[in-house]
Amino acid sequence: MPLSPSSSRSRSRSRLTFVALLALAACRGGEAAHRRTLVDARDRYDPKSLDPALSTDVPTGRAVSYLFDGLTRFSPDAKVGPALATRWDVSPDGRTYLFHLRPGVRFHDGTLLHASDVVHSFTRVLDPTNKSGRPWPLYPIAGARTFAAGKATAVSGLAAVDDSTVRITLDTALAIFPKLLAMPVASVVPPKIAADFGEHPIGTGPWTLVAWQHDDYVLLARNSEYFGGAPKLDSLMIRIIPEPSTAVAEFESGNVDLLYVPEADAPRWEQTDEKKALLTSAPALRLWYVALNTTRGPLKDVRVRQALNHAVDVRTILDKLLGGRGRLAAGVIPPTLEGADTSRAPYAYDPAAAKRLLAAAGYAKGFDVELWLPQDPAFRRVAESIQSYLAAVGVRAKIVQRESAAAREAARNGQTDMIVKDWYADYPDAENFLYPLLHGANRGVGGNVSFYENPTFDRIVSLARTDPDSATRAALYRQADSLAFADAPMIYLFFYNELYAVQPWVKGFIAPTIFNGQKFTDVTITAH
Repeated sequence: MPLSPSSSRSRSRSRLTFVALLALAACRGGEAAHRRTLVDARDRYDPKSLDPALSTDVPTGRAVSYLFDGLTRFSPDAKVGPALATRWDVSPDGRTYLFHLRPGVRFHDGTLLHASDVVHSFTRVLDPTNKSGRPWPLYPIAGARTFAAGKATAVSGLAAVDDSTVRITLDTALAIFPKLLAMPVASVVPPKIAADFGEHPIGTGPWTLVAWQHDDYVLLARNSEYFGGAPKLDSLMIRIIPEPSTAVAEFESGNVDLLYVPEADAPRWEQTDEKKALLTSAPALRLWYVALNTTRGPLKDVRVRQALNHAVDVRTILDKLLGGRGRLAAGVIPPTLEGADTSRAPYAYDPAAAKRLLAAAGYAKGFDVELWLPQDPAFRRVAESIQSYLAAVGVRAKIVQRESAAAREAARNGQTDMIVKDWYADYPDAENFLYPLLHGANRGVGGNVSFYENPTFDRIVSLARTDPDSATRAALYRQADSLAFADAPMIYLFFYNELYAVQPWVKGFIAPTIFNGQKFTDVTITAH
């Protein structure tokens, strides 16, 4: 019996009778191909909330994207396209957007979508009394920061022209703005919000909430009235399995349909043809790097920073420690994004060149430095390898490991010499790597923990952010990335490829490049 969407939150109680049946079906591995509930075990921890305003992490944002829609959305290959808005017009100066809403869209409770709901949703995220977790994607809107600071009673750049048209005016032109609106925090919510909205969400998305057993599972049912076409599956279960080895065992027993393969397990999965046939990969928008604080000691000298890049055998680290799951970085722009220069070679592993550069900078005998990292086993292995390679050229790196929040805070405050980090894109654009990681405006708290500052780089990136022509923007991105690569404000490691194991009875799953790019509307489960 297919599950139909609830027309009110009160109806969800009657639907809980399905939970035991669906959970039982999910646990009977031998019959996995005969159920119509897909079990996804990619997340290791619970969503923080199902309220879009509180979507500050991947599990939360992914769950929110199933239940809600924004004006725009991402496809699995990270292209931005229409969602609640069928189209949008942009003024010649690039500051004003008119979004034309899709007619007849209803929230899960039957309420009809209006343009005023978009204004309400964005205002709610920015309202300082709501303590939203991540309002910054809406900060480009005129008056957003002033309102968020409690200094205005409304957001001046937001207006409902009529029931089906939203006008958004920006402080300055920002070509990537439609991509920001595809982020979970920009999802549209109904006009009336209950106090327990985060536990009982009502959106317009392809899935509706059936039950949420915290730290265990989130069960969703298909929205048969979804404007984009009802999902082909009856239901979707998000299993929360903190221990990777447990998730692997559940997959191997047939209790789980989709698994994120842990880094340490990748070689084992790729050793046998049977397991290898279940793997699918996507070039995630995720950069691993070592931020070099360009304001501290020897790291002020570009020759030293270049030497550190030549000293580390990144290819061996990637192959031996992470199963070769990635591509060596020759800049900060992932090769799948416009603006990446895929012809540029990474820094070559060349200890002799590293020693020559160190000597030229006055450090022929090396120097002492601290290499920080968060509490993460994979990071620890990478850091220890880097420590060994640096020692071979005379650089004595002391490893300092701290809890993730403490390590992040120290880096933002400029207290670290070097720190192993990764950056997972919030939205698929080269700007999301160049601007937060390296622009002078973001030194420290903004994400630029290399404290890199180059006026020419900043000017090029700022110009690219406003140019409406994608080809021109891509050329500017390449120019800026090349400039920073030569300045070496980081040890460039690699762009990571995420690896998934997918049961053979699952059809239509496309590994998403961006975390909220797969809504499972076209995925099916077939018989063996």
